[in-house]
Formats: sequence, structure tokens, C-alpha cells
Amino acid sequence: MKKYFFLLLLFITVSFDTQKPDAYDVGEWFKFRIHYGFINAGYATLEIKEAVKDNKKVYHAIGKGYTVGMSRLFFKVDDNYESYFDKQTNKPYQFVRKIDEGGYTKNQEGFFNQDANKVLVKDYKNKTEKTFSVTENVQDIVSTFYYLRNHPSVDKLKVGESVMVDMFFDDEIYKFKLKFIGREDLKTKFGTAPTMIFRPIVQSGRVFKEEESLTVWISDDDNKIPLRIKASLAVGSIKADLDGFKGLKNPFMVKLKD
Repeated sequence: MKKYFFLLLLFITVSFDTQKPDAYDVGEWFKFRIHYGFINAGYATLEIKEAVKDNKKVYHAIGKGYTVGMSRLFFKVDDNYESYFDKQTNKPYQFVRKIDEGGYTKNQEGFFNQDANKVLVKDYKNKTEKTFSVTENVQDIVSTFYYLRNHPSVDKLKVGESVMVDMFFDDEIYKFKLKFIGREDLKTKFGTAPTMIFRPIVQSGRVFKEEESLTVWISDDDNKIPLRIKASLAVGSIKADLDGFKGLKNPFMVKLKD
């Protein structure tokens, strides 16, 4: 489970939009509470800043995950994932992966050459460099979620249909697949929100019980805010809920509590 902890947290942030290129902007920030029932296991945050790459302004997304309380005593997690990606095409320029998960550590940076369909991965822990061939529209793990927020096909999906994206992770290209399940109103700490429900198709037998062990609820508005994830793991189940947000591009469509 160690190497997949923050990958699980990032599934929380899978977000989708209809046909608009402005579901998010610089200054957007999310915080998620990871918990087993009433017991807090950890938190994850994801925010968008601005940076300069190749003499142009780009998005700089930063994701962090960490355990708290008793969970930290049994399984200490301090993860940092970053992505620099183009504001228009969403193609990544660079990714950062610096993690410590119960003693499992990685310290890497990846540099994309989109014209040549290559990525140079520098492993600072092992002092190695290696170049990998990638597909034309490949994303890294963080840029994937922002890419999906503006995907033109999501709202056109029928129940049972899927959308896919090539994602480079752990020196491999994964076919990241999301199946649309349906819609429902979800009670949250902010009120009741109309949501779209998706299931990421994941590898079974290692962490998750089966391919469709993850369920993600996304707000059915112009922001497509990630609101909740439930996951059945090989060692139990875990839930994550949106705990705080700021800097949204569009109004959050939610029915306030009475």
C-alpha cells in the first residue's frame, strides 16, 4: 500500500468540466480529509500557482499528502507532487515527485520534450537519469486531473461509457480510464450538491479489491469540484471528503443547509 498512498489521495482530485477552458485558474486551492469512519487518517491539498517555463507563463500545480495522529505513528506519510503544464494545451513541461511513505521514498523530476515524445527522468535518490518514449498527448499524474476538468466529452457520456487518457507514472504509461456511473445529490459539510459519479478503473489484487474499487463524486457545476471518494482496499476501506476550498473560478452550486 505504501507506494500508492498519495496516488489514492490524488484520485480524490479527479475533476471534470463540460466544454469550457476555464474550470479553474491560479489561486484555486482544495483540502481533503482522509478518514476511516470518524478517525482522521490524513489530509491532502492541491493548489494552482503560476510559473514561467520556456519564457512563457504556465500553471504550477502542487499536491501534498500527509498522515496525522495515530495514523502517523503507524504509517508516516509526507508526499509532494508537482506539475508544470501549458495553460492552453495542458501538456506538461515538468513533474516533481518527492515522497516518504512509511520508509518508501522517491525523489524524482521529469522533463518532457513534447515535440520528440520523450521524458527525461532524473532520480536524485539513486543518482540516475533515464529517457523514456511517451505518447503524443501524455500527461503526468497531476496534470492528468486538470486535463480532465476541461475534457470535451465528459458531459456527453452515457452511463457505463468511459473516457481515457495516457498518464506517465512510475516510468510507465498507464491508460487512465474513468467510467461514468450516473448522477445523485450528495450531502457534504457545505450543503447538498448535485454530483456526477465516476469510477476510475484501477489495477486489482495489489492495493484494491477489484478494478472498480474506487468511486468518485464530482460537483455537477462549472467547477466540477471533487467532493468525495470511497475506496475498498485489500485491508479495509477508506473515505475522503472535501474539507475546504478557495479561489474557485465559478460559483459553487450547492443547496445550503437549513
